[in-house]
Amino acid sequence: MKKLGNLFRKISGSGRKSAAAPVVASLERSTAQNRQKKITTQNASPSRAGRNRPKEDRTHSEHSRRSTPPGGPKLHPRATRGAGSRPEVVREAWDPTAFKVSPVEGEMRFHDLDLPLELMHAIHDLGFKYCTPIQASMLPRTLSGADATGRAQTGTGKTAAFLITILSNFSRKPLPGQKKGTPRALIVAPTRELVLQIEKDAKSLAKYMACTVVAIFGGMDYRKQQHLLGSGNVDIVVATPGRLLDFKGKRNIDLSKVEVLVVDEADRMLDMGFIPDVRRIIESTPMKGTRQTLFFSATLTPEVKRLAASWTRNPLEVDVTPAREITLSAIDQVVYITTDAEKFALLYNLITKRNLERVMVFANRRDETQFLKDLLDSRGIACGLLSGDVSQEQRVKTLEAFRNGRFKVLVATDVAARGLHIEGVSHVVNYSLPMDPQDYLHRIGRTGRAGASGTSVSFATETEAYEIPEIEKFIGRSLVAVHPEADLLAPLPALAEGISEPLKRRSHISMPGGRRGRPQSGGRGGGHKRTGGRRGLR
Repeated sequence: MKKLGNLFRKISGSGRKSAAAPVVASLERSTAQNRQKKITTQNASPSRAGRNRPKEDRTHSEHSRRSTPPGGPKLHPRATRGAGSRPEVVREAWDPTAFKVSPVEGEMRFHDLDLPLELMHAIHDLGFKYCTPIQASMLPRTLSGADATGRAQTGTGKTAAFLITILSNFSRKPLPGQKKGTPRALIVAPTRELVLQIEKDAKSLAKYMACTVVAIFGGMDYRKQQHLLGSGNVDIVVATPGRLLDFKGKRNIDLSKVEVLVVDEADRMLDMGFIPDVRRIIESTPMKGTRQTLFFSATLTPEVKRLAASWTRNPLEVDVTPAREITLSAIDQVVYITTDAEKFALLYNLITKRNLERVMVFANRRDETQFLKDLLDSRGIACGLLSGDVSQEQRVKTLEAFRNGRFKVLVATDVAARGLHIEGVSHVVNYSLPMDPQDYLHRIGRTGRAGASGTSVSFATETEAYEIPEIEKFIGRSLVAVHPEADLLAPLPALAEGISEPLKRRSHISMPGGRRGRPQSGGRGGGHKRTGGRRGLR
């Protein structure tokens, strides 16, 4: 009887009277006289009656009372939303005349592109004034719907170029009655880190628009991503190929209505063996000519050019200043001659005696990066770690902590050498020289970005010095190796009391038959696929 009464009470909902209320009262009066008294007391007391509401209703109302600030609620574009709804849009007064940018000969302003007002508001918030070369070359055409292929690395403004194209199109052509899990734009990228970076940039530019951005990537949040695809309208999906195909196979996502397709870092996807997956994805979208396709690659090899030609139609071809020139012109490159025994002391003194505040340290192997982190931690230098041994969830937390200044040193394998934009990185240190010259360029490209200057410091031991000629040939410049200044070779300070010297740990992968493999760095989405040449294990 009690269970039946509770069932009717749930049906009645939130303590309000309904058609079921008399039945509930009748059932409970028949049990005992004191039960009737308790019910009467609850009905007479609003506070007690509130306790009988279903938990989800009570929690929601109490949360609303706690979270509503004086003067009414503040809207946020990524506020919690129910199924089928769009994110709430930030509403704040903004005078477009306050966004003043003087015309400069040879420069293109965003004012010159006739962008929607809400997009200009976000661009103003981000501090953008003039287009980068690739934006100035692309946007006048892509805003009109043209396909484009571009040779560009991260840091040149290509991400903003394709996002502005997408968001401007959506603002001018809203789509009512959109089906769940059916994105209007699809951005395919090779790594989880790059996907998250693009998602973050998209949300910043869509701040004042009713636009939903969903990131899809492997390694974490499977149920969460699945729920986001099925819970409402999805405008932009940013995805790695593997997880996207997984959701497509389960029919969680429908790509048949994609209006804009972006393929980012196509050369890296080719290196990593993702192109067959990307082909399957593109075959699920509308035919070229009925969709807009934007194709980007850091290099334009013959194979990459064939891919671009097969996926685009009469594209605008953008090849601004070569990527290596963009990178190298802003970076002071230093090579220190050292030994394996002196390496760590050199790194420690470089960080402490030169007062470096935001530095990325690269090494070739996962076990080497872990050992470096342990050594730095033991001497009071807080640092983060990015390698193939670190879970995706921890990688995201580490990157955010580094961006927010919670620690000043980030130790990484080449998993972090491409696709990441972290503002204010003043120094990049090659603790061990890469065995592929392209990796050298991608590593040092983490500094000297977006018009800022930077410094790269490379340590060259007797064995690693053999990598320098290949690097010089690739970048087209000579690297002068010098001995470090005397203060950089000072002995390490003694460890604090109770702290012991870290021991080097080797990272292994399991092999069939119980054998142990050599350390490697990164799995799918976490490094380059080795295709030959003098490439070492990462």
